[in-house]
Amino acid sequence: MRKNHTILTPCMLFALPMLFALSACGGPHGERDDHHAHEEEQHAHGEEQHAHEEESHAHGEAPHADEIILTEHQLHQAGIETEKVAPAPFAGVIRVGGQLSTPIGSEQTVVATADGILTYAGAAAVEGMAVGAGQLIATITAKQLQDGDATQKARIAYQVALKEYQRAQELAADKIVSQRELEAAKAAYETAKAALGSAAASGHRVAEDAQAGMRVVAPLGGYVKNRLSQQGAYVTVGTPILTITQTRKLQLRADVPETYYARLASVESANFRIAADNTVYSLAQLHGRLVAKGKTRAADSYTIPVTFEFDNIGNFMPGAFAEVYLLGKERLQVLSVPSTAITEEQGLYYIYIKVKDEHHAFTKREVRLGDDNGVRTEILQGLQAGEEVVVKGAMQVRLAAMSSAIPVGHSH
Repeated sequence: MRKNHTILTPCMLFALPMLFALSACGGPHGERDDHHAHEEEQHAHGEEQHAHEEESHAHGEAPHADEIILTEHQLHQAGIETEKVAPAPFAGVIRVGGQLSTPIGSEQTVVATADGILTYAGAAAVEGMAVGAGQLIATITAKQLQDGDATQKARIAYQVALKEYQRAQELAADKIVSQRELEAAKAAYETAKAALGSAAASGHRVAEDAQAGMRVVAPLGGYVKNRLSQQGAYVTVGTPILTITQTRKLQLRADVPETYYARLASVESANFRIAADNTVYSLAQLHGRLVAKGKTRAADSYTIPVTFEFDNIGNFMPGAFAEVYLLGKERLQVLSVPSTAITEEQGLYYIYIKVKDEHHAFTKREVRLGDDNGVRTEILQGLQAGEEVVVKGAMQVRLAAMSSAIPVGHSH
């Protein structure tokens, strides 16, 4: 039986690949075109939704990307406070170093008025203890020394001179001794009396009991600043025993470099900060006053002293070093904020402005700084009157902004 065979001519071989291509176009390729059209439709819908979101943001329905939103709980927990900025008088400053000291006359050194062994009495032996005027500080006795107690010898000499003078008076009345002898007895008595009572004029007095020695008392009320002689030490007349200071008034000496000499004419007051305390104190609040401005450099220094005096209302220690802000003449209509409102990032300065009350929203803004007086800082650029600035808790707002920032690599 003869089989039928299909013979492919050269023209049919050429047309075969075209047939396969046409069949492919009618199959899977058509499905991909439909899927691609669906994706474009979804993308168009996404863009429309994004445009709607931007329109909502413009009408205040959602916060801007650069706004920092805090909840009521976060505000309370961070202790955030704001201040509405308004032009006000502002005094420029000169920032210098300085030191606290006691005024002349409010500190006195107590010295020994006799030779002998020093014995402190009670509280006077402890530095920092309060003493009252006339309070016993120490006693000085020489009864165990070879030369004996000078106080006791002075008492004996006084008693002898007194009796001799009284006897001379009686004999002079009977014309037994001459007037010259009477005058000599009187002079000896006055000398012995002066020797015995010399300590009384300087705040010291002799004990009634000669065995107790010389009593040394405080010439003024105050505090024992430091002891200059040790317990049981041998002292002579004039030996410093201790120093008593009154701290009701203190002085602040500012050491001003001579380059600022021309600006000292406008200095009227100052703020200062103690090295061990970050609090800035105002002399105006401490009833301070300007005492003197130096006209020449201090000895062995390139600075000019400017001295203030104030009430020691706070717990200030004489001798403490301070950072001093000398306040110059006031300028009017100056925009300033508390220095606590300013944050620094890589050499640039920023503040945080409150923009929405209902959302507690804040925005970060770069500013250019001017003078500062230790409490407030002048803002030269980046702030307008009437804006509300975060003055307490600015660092917490900054941390909140950093924690809510979009991580690198995140995308919609």
